[in-house]
Amino acid sequence: MGATVRSCVELPMRFGMRAKAYTFTWDTEQPEHLAMRLGAPAGDAPLVRLHSECLTGDVFGSQRCDCGPQLQESLFRLHSAGGWLLYLRQEGRGIGLYNKLDAYRLQERGLDTFAANRVMHYPDDLRDYGCAAAMLAALGIARVRLITNNPDKVNQLVAAGIEVVETLSTGLYVTGHNRRYLLAKARQANHALPIEMDEEEAP
Repeated sequence: MGATVRSCVELPMRFGMRAKAYTFTWDTEQPEHLAMRLGAPAGDAPLVRLHSECLTGDVFGSQRCDCGPQLQESLFRLHSAGGWLLYLRQEGRGIGLYNKLDAYRLQERGLDTFAANRVMHYPDDLRDYGCAAAMLAALGIARVRLITNNPDKVNQLVAAGIEVVETLSTGLYVTGHNRRYLLAKARQANHALPIEMDEEEAP
C-alpha cells in the first residue's frame, strides 16, 4: 500500500497547542487517516504516536478504555517535544463502532474484550498498521521513536520498513470500569501495562 500527501492545513487547538494536519491520497481503498505535526520534530527519528480512532473514549470520555487519556497525554508530549500523531480510522481494533458497542454488551455479561470479539467471529485485533507506515513514508520519515504500549505496532511498522529506534510507554489510566480491559490487554496481547492482578484475577 502506498500514500502521497494530499493537503496540509494549520489547526489551532486547545491549551495553546497548534498542529499541521496532513491528509493523504491512497493507491488502495483506505479510510480518511490523518497525520498531525505538533511542535518542531527534531532529528532523523522523530517522536510518533499511532492512535486508533475511539469515538467513545476520545470524544465522549468513556472510562471503559484508556484511549482518551492516552490521546491527551500523547498530544501534550508531542507538542512539548515535537512529533507526529497518526490518527488511524480503525475503530474498535478494526471491527467498527457498532460492533465495538455490541462487544461491550458481551463484556457486561462477563467476557473480556478479546473473548467478546471471538464470540462475534472477529479476530482479537484487525488493525493493519501498514497504513501508518505508508503515511510515514509519504512524510519522508523512515525512523521513529514510538509512543506505545502495544508490541504489535512496533512489529508491524518494522515489517513494513520503518525502523523503530525506541519505544516509550504511556501512563497507566486505570478506572473502576476499565481494569479488566487493561488486564486482558496486558495478559493476552502483551501490552506494556504495569497493572497488578488481584488474587481472583490470576489465571
